[in-house]
Amino acid sequence: MKRAVYPGSFDPITFGHLDIIERSAKIVDELIVGVLNNSAKNSLFSIEDRVKMIKGKTSHLSNVKVVSFDGLLVDFMEQIDATIIIRGLRAVTDFEYELQIAQGNHVQKPEIETIFLTSSLQYSYLSSTIVKEFASYGGDISHFVPEDLIPLIYAKYNIKEN
Repeated sequence: MKRAVYPGSFDPITFGHLDIIERSAKIVDELIVGVLNNSAKNSLFSIEDRVKMIKGKTSHLSNVKVVSFDGLLVDFMEQIDATIIIRGLRAVTDFEYELQIAQGNHVQKPEIETIFLTSSLQYSYLSSTIVKEFASYGGDISHFVPEDLIPLIYAKYNIKEN
């Protein structure tokens, strides 16, 4: 069985993330969306909220599971018996960083392979950071995230939806 992990902080999940999840689910037998609990980051949403949001948006995909983890990705993958990492690439700068991470993971666990999926053109600019920047100023984030998440994101900034 081909079990893959699509890791990230997903704070919040965007249309770009959802696109990678949908496309990855068609490639592997089982896709684990690994939501990183990174204590070094000041997250907008709790790990529980992020997992809940992603589960809500991926419930129609029978081969997708959403799990939180902390620590090294390669250790998490060993625990769940996964050998494939899925990563999305938006630009050349993403590739340089992701290549280093992929090579480091491969050195640690040679059985792990990384598959890079380029973002769909309509999401090539999109990141959770962009969403948070626009939301913090009350900007329109409807092109970035699913509609039902918009009020939750604005609420984090004490902004009433337009």
